[in-house]
Order: sequence, then structure tokens, then C-alpha cells
Amino acid sequence: MNNNDYTIRLEEKQDYNAVENLARESFWNVYRPGCSEHYVIHVLRDDPAFVKELDFVMEQDGCLIGQNMFMKTVIEADDGRVIPVLTMGPICITPEFKHKGYGKKLLDYSLEKATELGYGAVLFEGNIGFYGKSGFSYARNFSIRYHDLPEGADDSFFLCKELIPGYLDGVTGIYQTPKGYYVDDADVEAFDKAFSPKEKLKLPGQLF
Repeated sequence: MNNNDYTIRLEEKQDYNAVENLARESFWNVYRPGCSEHYVIHVLRDDPAFVKELDFVMEQDGCLIGQNMFMKTVIEADDGRVIPVLTMGPICITPEFKHKGYGKKLLDYSLEKATELGYGAVLFEGNIGFYGKSGFSYARNFSIRYHDLPEGADDSFFLCKELIPGYLDGVTGIYQTPKGYYVDDADVEAFDKAFSPKEKLKLPGQLF
């Protein structure tokens, strides 16, 4: 996709290092001191659930400024069915391009392509203030529960968007995060040594 000052295309192998560095710069000290998202991306590419056809990068003037990726997963329905769905991310925009609309453009394009490929729904963890603008709502509105979350706990982070209208009609159950998203801190630390040193900071608003 070409649109004036940016291009969205599939990630290629020669992009891997640049994408991982982009994710590191985007997520560093945001949710925790340092970050793990660059390693998560590195690991997910080799996961059987990884959807290569939905692995996108955004460029401006030949430089990478954003990326998004999708994984296959399931809802374990209360009636015994296993409902195929997608999850998404990490998705990021390089810091100097944040809050300029590029993230939404990349997100909307990605969702459009997932719809074209016939996927029924996307569920993931995110901020409704941003993702609601692209049609996401709380997963609880679809009667889908987040795995391992105690009853009555805050689930406002857990979002859902049907790509096929009515895809989740009559479905109640538990969403399962793909195992590839769970990485060991020691492995993250070892992987991070290949990048330029950055200071880890404990900041207000971090989740971990």
C-alpha cells in the first residue's frame, strides 16, 4: 500500500534486525524497565501460529517507522467447540512518529488484510482509547473471558473485534494467548546484549 508519505508492505528477512530495533526503541521503558517486545518478535517469527501473510512493516522514505504482526489462536468455548481466532502484536510506531496517525493507518490496513484472508475475529490486550477507534470493543461484550483472569478482576485491557459480522454469535468461552508470547527474562537479557546499551528506568505508569 502506498499513500503519499508512507508505504505498508510485508516484512522481509532483511528487515528483521531493523524491525527488532524499531520495537526496542518504541517499547523501551514503556511497560517495564527496558522491554521484551523485540525478543518476542524474534521468537514469534518461528512459531507455527505465526501468520506470515499478516506480518507488516510501514516505511517512510525507505526507513522503517512501524510494524505489526498476527498469530493464530483459539477460544475454548464453553460448549466444547474450539473457535479459531487471531491475536495481534506487538504493533508499534517509532517514537518520533507516534501520535501522528500512523499507528491507526497501519492497524486499519492490517485488519483489512486479515478480513480479506477470511479470519473471523481478533482478540488481544490493548487500550480501548486507541483501538476503539478501529472498531474494537471489550471482549466481555462478546462473552469471551481472558484465560487465568480471576472472576471480577479488571478485564478492560482485553479487546475484541469481529472481522466477520456475527462470527462470535452464540460463543462463550475462554481466550488462549499463544505460548510464544511468554518469554523468559534471562533469554530477553541475553538477546538484548546484541543491541546498543540503553538505560532501564522504573517510571510511573509502568505495568511491571
